[in-house]
Amino acid sequence: MTTPITKRGLMLVLSSPSGAGKTSICKKLLQQDTDLVLSVSATTRKRRPGEVEGKDYQFLSIQEFESRINKSQFLEYAKVFGNYYGTPAQLVEGTLKSGVDVLFDIDWQGTQQLKARARQDLVSVFILPPSIKELEKRLFKRAQDTSEVVANRMSKSASEMSHYPEYDYVIINHDLDKSVQQVQSILCAERTRRERQIGLVEFVKYLRAQL
Repeated sequence: MTTPITKRGLMLVLSSPSGAGKTSICKKLLQQDTDLVLSVSATTRKRRPGEVEGKDYQFLSIQEFESRINKSQFLEYAKVFGNYYGTPAQLVEGTLKSGVDVLFDIDWQGTQQLKARARQDLVSVFILPPSIKELEKRLFKRAQDTSEVVANRMSKSASEMSHYPEYDYVIINHDLDKSVQQVQSILCAERTRRERQIGLVEFVKYLRAQL
């Protein structure tokens, strides 16, 4: 009897301009797929009320974070408004080895860093809005930001959208449920890639030996 075929997990990255629906797609994917977990980032910002260590973030001091940078212990990291944010390499690698996929909600800069470190494990998807008018409508619908903040996010959208050619797949988010279905189809195909199936060579040898 041959060894059962298992699989190595993959890193699924979703990026988009703010308001295109990336976060909503991520939430639905995590609700529907038990073999997909959200990447837990490390950060130097202070913990907010209700946040749980190891679930929401790994909370580190600046000294500890910079020490880990020097030891190349992050797959990607950035400094935003004075605080570091990064993806711990060891945690992700352990998850991938267990056969579980890791979901990343990051921008194009973080995606480039992941591509440089682990291209063979990366599947990247860029989410586009159906129109600029719809993008603006979605940003105002959040009712979380001022008009000034919305205008600032809109001004950054053109730059963010210019990076779509760097991604493996592009989805235009006309309808949330349809977009989630499209990402699930991508996941299904990528999970069955030959190079991700561990034990496939032995299994084929076993089948041929029976002839």
